[in-house]
Amino acid sequence: MVGYDKLLLTTGASPRKLRVPGADASGVHYLRTLDDSDALRATLATISRLVVIGAGWIGLEVTAAARLAGVAVTVVETAELPLLRVLGPEVAQVFAELHLEQGVEFRFNALLAEILNENGTATGVRLTDGTTIAADAVLVAVGAARNVQLGEAAGLHVDNGIVVDAALRTSDPNIFAAGDVANAFHPFFDRQIRVEHWANARQQPKAAASSMLGKDVSYDELPYFYTDQYDLGMEYVGFVEPGGYDRVIFRGDVAGREFIAFWLSNDRVVAGMNVNVWDVVEPIKTIIRSRAAVSVTRLADAAVALADLTVDA
Repeated sequence: MVGYDKLLLTTGASPRKLRVPGADASGVHYLRTLDDSDALRATLATISRLVVIGAGWIGLEVTAAARLAGVAVTVVETAELPLLRVLGPEVAQVFAELHLEQGVEFRFNALLAEILNENGTATGVRLTDGTTIAADAVLVAVGAARNVQLGEAAGLHVDNGIVVDAALRTSDPNIFAAGDVANAFHPFFDRQIRVEHWANARQQPKAAASSMLGKDVSYDELPYFYTDQYDLGMEYVGFVEPGGYDRVIFRGDVAGREFIAFWLSNDRVVAGMNVNVWDVVEPIKTIIRSRAAVSVTRLADAAVALADLTVDA
């Protein structure tokens, strides 16, 4: 037994497993660890057909890597667009078109019934409508489950992760949590938020350590993530729930995939995403933190400096 005065839980999350026949077949991959990545890289070098279950960030990033390796890819997704829950239909369409241009086949509004296999090795999938899709391997990317077992055993408040306050303190004042497993109160958004990204996992533990040392901490970093797919690179900062915005305003060349998208709620920017436009994350953060009402016309006008957008005109 190891005693403690203060304890930090950074138990993270694990890939959500499929519960369908054939899910344990050889050739079914998940992506979470370096070993997973190495195994997947080796697989992509030897196969010609891949089925990806889930059109989230991991699913699409692996899809892009597979297409660049010359592998044919079919993506099976329950929604009608990729990344729909995260980005909404306006921006999700950009990613759909990106992958369609690269020859990816999507099966939207589709449910997986079974992973087909021969002698224990995956050979494709069958959907609930009876459609079968042949494949040499299957990648499962259907989200992550929070590793809250230690928190539950300690009697901590658990709800979509281990619940912590802005100081990253749990319901036990001597236990703290950070990273993927922490559902933290965010003082700027005035609500609990759980972020699954390396930037959050890197920054939160530093704040938790300061808090454990008795310093006054209020962790209010704006959620941030990025992705690289083919020739598209993007960064996203802010927070908006599905349906939690009024409209999306684009600045720049959407068709050419060189633009900034702003999610607005009550004429205030709550999130921004820059696509192949760089060195703008800090100005976007400033706009979000200002809580200022913005002129939609000026927001869409690339001739107006981002630094001037908090001036309502």
